[in-house]
Amino acid sequence: MKLKVVSAFILLCVTYIGAWFQPNAQYVWDWWKEKPFLATVVFGVPCGTLYVYTWSIITESTGSVWSTRFIAFSVSVIVFSLMTHFLLNESMLTLKTTLCNLLSVAIILIQIFMK
Repeated sequence: MKLKVVSAFILLCVTYIGAWFQPNAQYVWDWWKEKPFLATVVFGVPCGTLYVYTWSIITESTGSVWSTRFIAFSVSVIVFSLMTHFLLNESMLTLKTTLCNLLSVAIILIQIFMK
């Protein structure tokens, strides 16, 4: 069961990495600037599919759609911060972003360890 949860977290990170590229690839590579429909298909369809699959695994593991929602949201905040920091050179070390990331970690820990 734990392997399944770890796999789901990895898949959720992959999903949000792809989801980050859908609107932001245009800022990383000029080639994507005039191709919003292509970006939607290339990134959106696989991410949507992974998201539904991962959602099911986490919900099955936690027994709660609410827990899944909070975990998914928190992972998305952390992945967004990392991707934006490393690919767009926007600091994730501001007080506001650091606090948001810490809150996201706290939310994940609450959802996993509190019954």
